Amino acid sequence: MNERIEKLLSSYWAGESTLQEEAELRELLKKSDGFESEKAWFAELEDFSKEEPNNLQKPKRTKTASLSWMGWAASILILMGTYFGWQAYERQQEEQAYQEVMAALSLFQEKYYEGQQQLQKMNDLKYLNTTNELFEPLEK
Repeated sequence: MNERIEKLLSSYWAGESTLQEEAELRELLKKSDGFESEKAWFAELEDFSKEEPNNLQKPKRTKTASLSWMGWAASILILMGTYFGWQAYERQQEEQAYQEVMAALSLFQEKYYEGQQQLQKMNDLKYLNTTNELFEPLEK
């Protein structure tokens, strides 16, 4: 019997005992001699279990916000943020494309003006009728 008590006590202190083993251990301790500290331990546990707490009140349940509407609100906020973020990104891309087109047109206009200046000499030649007008005749 003492061997059984020791085995049950070792499993109890290791936290490996079942409720049935604990009940068996209590019964064996009541019937056996010795094991005074363990008997005192289980007697205290029984005293604690018999006491009822005084002034125990259940906490009042407060009205808590339902989390489902918060999930919907968060989803809507995420969608709105995504939409406005995308719009800002698109605007930025359009502005960048506009600046690139304007830079290309400015470069084109600059090069066109340079080409016009170089062709001005050719435009002066189209009004000449003869080669004598082109070249001054040598004195005779």
